[in-house]
Parts: sequence; structure tokens; C-alpha cells
Amino acid sequence: MEINGIAHIQLTVNDLQRAIPFYEEVLAFMGMQAVVKNPEFLYMIGGRAAVAIARSSPENRDAAFDQRRIGLHHICFRARSREDVDSLYEFLRTRPIKIIRPPTDGSWAPGYYSVLFEDPEGIRLEVNYVPGKGHLENPQRLPLNRLPE
Repeated sequence: MEINGIAHIQLTVNDLQRAIPFYEEVLAFMGMQAVVKNPEFLYMIGGRAAVAIARSSPENRDAAFDQRRIGLHHICFRARSREDVDSLYEFLRTRPIKIIRPPTDGSWAPGYYSVLFEDPEGIRLEVNYVPGKGHLENPQRLPLNRLPE
């Protein structure tokens, strides 16, 4: 068996009043569109993937996101070009969005180029561009001795 990508990612947030407009705007800029939207849930699709946003349970609403705790560290979307990464960065700069790292060349794969930012809850989102298939083309070239950033 060989999987065909990731069908969807569901994020749990404390403040849907802030999260839904953020994700609706940012993901729409990235070509996704809302197919389900109500006061308790947002589901957007595009680029052969989907992202869902849902409210945390009442007993967990005091918890803050911590990317080093068990669970999600960050999400990285794949762009089709360096220009797309730059375009997203310019879009983000015009909004009250915390940008962690502007477009930067990285060493994760030949030609790796990405921007890193946070949602209103501090969940980190990255958009990268890697020419061709990157490591997907030749997985044995992965740097197995590197830790994630």
C-alpha cells in the first residue's frame, strides 16, 4: 500500500471567534474554500487536502497550545513556487498575524524555502516550497541525524 497524501487535519482551538476568521482568510488566500461553516466548526478544502477547526472541550479551555507538548508541533503546507511563499508573506504582513520567520531558505531539502507564522492560539503554520518532489523523489537522502526545528 502507498498512501495518497493527507486527507484532512483537524485543529482544536479555545477561541473559535478568533480562529474561524483567521483560518477562513488565510486558507482562502491559499486557495482553500469553506464547505462547512457554523458557530462550532469550520471545514475548508483545497489543494488535495482539508483543514477542520473545532472548539476544545470545556475542561481543556484553560490550556494554551505548546508545540513541545505531546501532539501537534506545527503544520506545513506545500506551495507550488517560491513566489507563492513570498505572496503569502506579503499577505500576512498586512494583517495582525505573528510572523515567526519571514521567507527563508532552509536545509531540510535542496531548494527548501518557507515562511513560518502563528494562528491566534499560537499554533504554528508553515508554507514551504521545494523544487520537484524534494525528498519524496528520493527518500533515502533524508538527513536522519537532524532534529526538527
